[in-house]
Amino acid sequence: MKITIYGRTLNVYEQLIDEPQKEVNDQLNEYFNGDREIFDLEYDIPEGFVGSVLREIQKIDYGETKTYGEIADKVDSIPIAVGQACSKNPLPLIVPCHRVVGKNSVGGYLGESDSEVKRKLLQLEK
Repeated sequence: MKITIYGRTLNVYEQLIDEPQKEVNDQLNEYFNGDREIFDLEYDIPEGFVGSVLREIQKIDYGETKTYGEIADKVDSIPIAVGQACSKNPLPLIVPCHRVVGKNSVGGYLGESDSEVKRKLLQLEK
Protein backbone atom coordinates (compact mmCIF):
# COMPACT_ATOMS: atom_id res chain seq x y z
CA MET A 1 0.00 0.00 0.00
CA LYS A 2 1.20 3.50 -0.70
CA ILE A 3 0.55 6.44 1.57
CA THR A 4 1.44 10.04 0.86
CA ILE A 5 2.54 12.28 3.70
CA TYR A 6 3.80 15.82 3.37
CA GLY A 7 4.26 15.33 -0.36
CA ARG A 8 6.24 12.10 -0.11
CA THR A 9 4.86 8.69 -1.09
CA LEU A 10 5.83 5.89 1.27
CA ASN A 11 5.54 2.16 0.63
CA VAL A 12 3.96 0.23 3.49
CA TYR A 13 4.31 -3.52 3.02
CA GLU A 14 0.69 -4.46 3.61
CA GLN A 15 1.51 -8.18 3.45
CA LEU A 16 3.19 -7.74 6.86
CA ILE A 17 0.01 -6.30 8.40
CA ASP A 18 -2.68 -8.67 9.64
CA GLU A 19 -5.47 -6.08 9.53
CA PRO A 20 -7.89 -4.86 6.85
CA GLN A 21 -6.59 -1.92 4.86
CA LYS A 22 -9.51 0.21 6.07
CA GLU A 23 -8.36 -0.27 9.67
CA VAL A 24 -4.81 0.74 8.75
CA ASN A 25 -6.08 3.81 6.91
CA ASP A 26 -8.38 4.76 9.79
CA GLN A 27 -5.54 4.56 12.30
CA LEU A 28 -3.20 6.55 10.05
CA ASN A 29 -5.85 9.26 9.72
CA GLU A 30 -6.32 9.32 13.50
CA TYR A 31 -2.54 9.68 13.92
CA PHE A 32 -2.39 12.66 11.55
CA ASN A 33 -5.44 14.24 13.20
CA GLY A 34 -3.70 14.03 16.58
CA ASP A 35 -6.17 11.45 17.92
CA ARG A 36 -3.78 8.46 17.99
CA GLU A 37 -0.33 8.05 19.51
CA ILE A 38 0.02 4.27 19.28
CA PHE A 39 -0.98 2.07 16.36
CA ASP A 40 -3.09 -0.88 17.45
CA LEU A 41 -2.33 -3.18 14.53
CA GLU A 42 -1.14 -6.77 14.28
CA TYR A 43 1.94 -6.94 12.04
CA ASP A 44 5.11 -8.93 11.46
CA ILE A 45 8.63 -7.57 11.82
CA PRO A 46 11.31 -8.99 9.51
CA GLU A 47 14.01 -11.20 10.99
CA GLY A 48 17.71 -10.37 11.06
CA PHE A 49 19.47 -7.13 11.81
CA VAL A 50 16.75 -4.89 10.34
CA GLY A 51 14.20 -6.66 12.52
CA SER A 52 16.35 -6.16 15.62
CA VAL A 53 16.58 -2.45 14.93
CA LEU A 54 12.85 -2.14 14.23
CA ARG A 55 11.95 -3.98 17.44
CA GLU A 56 14.10 -1.52 19.38
CA ILE A 57 12.50 1.44 17.59
CA GLN A 58 9.05 0.20 18.61
CA LYS A 59 10.02 0.98 22.20
CA ILE A 60 10.37 4.72 21.52
CA ASP A 61 7.32 6.52 22.87
CA TYR A 62 5.29 9.07 20.95
CA GLY A 63 6.93 12.49 21.23
CA GLU A 64 10.28 10.99 22.22
CA THR A 65 13.44 10.40 20.19
CA LYS A 66 16.55 8.26 20.43
CA THR A 67 19.78 8.72 18.53
CA TYR A 68 21.15 6.26 16.02
CA GLY A 69 23.96 5.69 18.52
CA GLU A 70 21.55 4.85 21.35
CA ILE A 71 19.79 2.29 19.18
CA ALA A 72 23.16 0.95 18.00
CA ASP A 73 24.20 0.36 21.60
CA LYS A 74 21.02 -1.65 22.21
CA VAL A 75 21.54 -3.89 19.16
CA ASP A 76 25.34 -4.13 19.51
CA SER A 77 26.09 -2.29 16.29
CA ILE A 78 27.16 1.12 14.97
CA PRO A 79 25.04 4.20 14.20
CA ILE A 80 25.47 4.08 10.42
CA ALA A 81 24.21 0.48 10.33
CA VAL A 82 21.15 1.53 12.33
CA GLY A 83 20.50 4.32 9.84
CA GLN A 84 20.74 1.87 6.97
CA ALA A 85 18.31 -0.48 8.74
CA CYS A 86 15.89 2.42 9.28
CA SER A 87 16.00 3.21 5.56
CA LYS A 88 14.69 -0.33 4.94
CA ASN A 89 11.71 -0.02 7.31
CA PRO A 90 8.83 -1.82 5.55
CA LEU A 91 6.27 -0.29 7.96
CA PRO A 92 7.01 3.45 8.09
CA LEU A 93 4.98 5.37 10.68
CA ILE A 94 3.67 2.12 12.16
CA VAL A 95 7.23 1.32 13.25
CA PRO A 96 8.30 4.91 13.99
CA CYS A 97 11.79 5.14 12.52
CA HIS A 98 11.25 8.91 12.26
CA ARG A 99 11.88 8.97 16.04
CA VAL A 100 15.51 7.97 15.50
CA VAL A 101 17.69 11.05 15.02
CA GLY A 102 21.33 11.92 14.56
CA LYS A 103 23.47 13.13 17.41
CA ASN A 104 23.80 16.57 15.82
CA SER A 105 20.98 16.64 13.28
CA VAL A 106 17.55 15.22 12.60
CA GLY A 107 19.10 12.66 10.25
CA GLY A 108 17.52 11.11 7.21
CA TYR A 109 14.21 9.43 6.60
CA LEU A 110 13.79 6.28 4.53
CA GLY A 111 16.87 6.96 2.43
CA GLU A 112 16.56 10.76 2.27
CA SER A 113 19.25 12.79 3.96
CA ASP A 114 18.11 15.52 6.37
CA SER A 115 14.45 15.00 5.55
CA GLU A 116 11.76 17.67 5.86
CA VAL A 117 9.17 14.88 6.13
CA LYS A 118 10.92 13.59 9.25
CA ARG A 119 11.00 17.09 10.75
CA LYS A 120 7.26 17.47 10.18
CA LEU A 121 6.50 14.08 11.75
CA LEU A 122 8.55 14.96 14.82
CA GLN A 123 6.84 18.36 15.02
CA LEU A 124 3.43 16.64 14.81
CA GLU A 125 4.36 14.54 17.84
CA LYS A 126 5.74 17.35 20.02
